[in-house]
Amino acid sequence: MTVLAQISSKIREGGQSGFLSWMMTIDHKRIGVLYLLSAAAFFMVGGFEALLMRIQLAQPENKFLSPDLYNQIFTMHGTTMIFLAVMPLSAGFANYVIPLMLGARDMVFPKLNALSYWTFLFGGLFMYSSFFFGGAPNAGWFSYAPLTEKLYSPTQGMDFWIMGILLLGFATTIGSINFIVTIIQLRARGMTLTRLPVFVWTMFVTSFLAVFSLPSLTTAVLLLFLDRELGAHFYNVAQGGSALLWQHLFWFFGHPEVYILILPAMGIVSEVIPVFSGKPLFGYKAVVFSAIGIGFLGFTVWAHHMFATGMPSTTLLFFAADSFLIGVPTGVKIFSWLGTMWKGKLRFDTPMLFAVGFVAMFLIGGLDGIHLAVVPVDWQLTDTYYVVSHLHYVLFGGAIFGIVSGVYYWFPKITGRRLQEGLGKWHFWLMFVGMNLVFMPMHILGIQGMPRRIYTYGAGRGWEIWNFIETVGAFIVAAGMLIFIINFFVSLRKKATNETDPWDGYTLEWKTTSPPPAYNFEKIPTVRGLRPLWDEKHPELADWKAGE
Repeated sequence: MTVLAQISSKIREGGQSGFLSWMMTIDHKRIGVLYLLSAAAFFMVGGFEALLMRIQLAQPENKFLSPDLYNQIFTMHGTTMIFLAVMPLSAGFANYVIPLMLGARDMVFPKLNALSYWTFLFGGLFMYSSFFFGGAPNAGWFSYAPLTEKLYSPTQGMDFWIMGILLLGFATTIGSINFIVTIIQLRARGMTLTRLPVFVWTMFVTSFLAVFSLPSLTTAVLLLFLDRELGAHFYNVAQGGSALLWQHLFWFFGHPEVYILILPAMGIVSEVIPVFSGKPLFGYKAVVFSAIGIGFLGFTVWAHHMFATGMPSTTLLFFAADSFLIGVPTGVKIFSWLGTMWKGKLRFDTPMLFAVGFVAMFLIGGLDGIHLAVVPVDWQLTDTYYVVSHLHYVLFGGAIFGIVSGVYYWFPKITGRRLQEGLGKWHFWLMFVGMNLVFMPMHILGIQGMPRRIYTYGAGRGWEIWNFIETVGAFIVAAGMLIFIINFFVSLRKKATNETDPWDGYTLEWKTTSPPPAYNFEKIPTVRGLRPLWDEKHPELADWKAGE
């Protein structure tokens, strides 16, 4: 039985069942499940690619992968994790829970929502089909010019990458517009902007980031397509073009993209930590304004990826200062989460473990980013494994830990069953230990000068032991993910308990049944505070009464 068939047998939706109903659905909940399953499959593929790279780098002068195949896998790993895994995983949760959190019956544009999913899926499959048509793209997920010009990348892999990115960008844009309009138009009575759940706020900001940043990436890849196919020379320096034009266009998208990836995870953690601390979120308004601040400042720091390109000193100073400044709203969120847990009635169920792990790992990644904002330090460490470590502490220790927290948190709402706690804790500790074994030694390798993007290295440089430890850590992470897969299928086979509110939640998705009916709410709820469901369960302690 396929995964979709198992899910369809577990999720009630107006009596609909069968594969065709999933193919033709416009229900936001089913589209959310499709996003989550598809993105999880791509995540597994990207993880397998990471294991292949770690095997290749486990020892010096290894011949496990050829240089060109390594570059293809390296490129598709980064592209997959960013565009085909983390972004659509966030979109999957947003599709499923945002209408429920708003007290709405669906997204405002249901058919556009379905178009967004199918365009994403086709774009991902189209990009991976390049392996069967002369080779996958091999210039890195950032695809720096002039390496991507026809002269240096003569295969069709880069053309598949360009068209895939255009499809994925279109899917993300129309999905983001749908989220923006839904959040503005379909809020329940009394749910003002100052009462929105934090996850809704972070997806709201994320959607604006996507809408305003993706045109820059679209422009960059279209110009590259013209260079490759029509003989233009936008990036060809020999004919008057500029290789730095690609970097400016790409990173004007690329740095907001970091926040497109991390903000939804921050929103998930901001929902989980208060519930498992038995307290309202500390400094709600500060957290919301910090998310907006991150969204705004994210557009002003793109050139800190380009400190080593020979920019004028004045430009370096501006982008360095701005890079320090963006740490302030991030710090606000960290202190908010710590303040929420302080003297709370903490319950360390699996969602909370992953949420706390997120805070710790993201803090390390954020501090790495502050180091790299110091221009002389960046000159020494740019294009070394130190940057790889920073990236993965933010996007694996950060985004993935936050998303996995959301999986354990909302799985009972989606399926009517809880994931097993024992296996969940094994999953957490293997991932936590494994990811630190993978990415912490990369700091040392970066300081020792190991360049990123190399497929092998010579013996006697002192890099062997750290690379071997990293490979061991990668397989520990893989073991943790295997336990999660086992947990997923074992839990689906259990008899449904259909607990409406298993965690004693605060927000409206826990008010309806588990799984929710096709129409979500028999009667649209009325909201009077930041924790509408908690207020309903405890009217004598309702948050809004404090203001009377």
